[in-house]
Amino acid sequence: MAKPDQTRRRFIGTLILSLAGVLGFGKFLSPKLRRRETLLRVAKTELPMQGALVYREARVALIRDEQRVYALSLVCTHLGCTVNVGSGEIVCPCHGSVFDREGRVLKGPAGRPLQRLIVEERGEHFVVVV
Repeated sequence: MAKPDQTRRRFIGTLILSLAGVLGFGKFLSPKLRRRETLLRVAKTELPMQGALVYREARVALIRDEQRVYALSLVCTHLGCTVNVGSGEIVCPCHGSVFDREGRVLKGPAGRPLQRLIVEERGEHFVVVV
């Protein structure tokens, strides 16, 4: 006949190991929530109507048209060069890709449009987040 102390110890040990295993796997099974990071903060009065502001260091263009304000990444989708913003179009100096004011590809070799970034209105500022 088995001693009651041995089975109790074995049960408690198994229970502790099981809980540790569940907690350890729970760390990998739970979704990781990403925090939105503020990339740029601009006063609403700085952004002209029907205009754009280009921030080369942040590689972002903040654009306002009749209906909305939106932000485009200035990273070319071909090979990652920083694009140049002109009055009517956006041009990649590395390989000649041309994008329109909305970020759509007009001329390759880039095959995808420029990335749109999230713009939030916070009080008297436009905030670009990633």
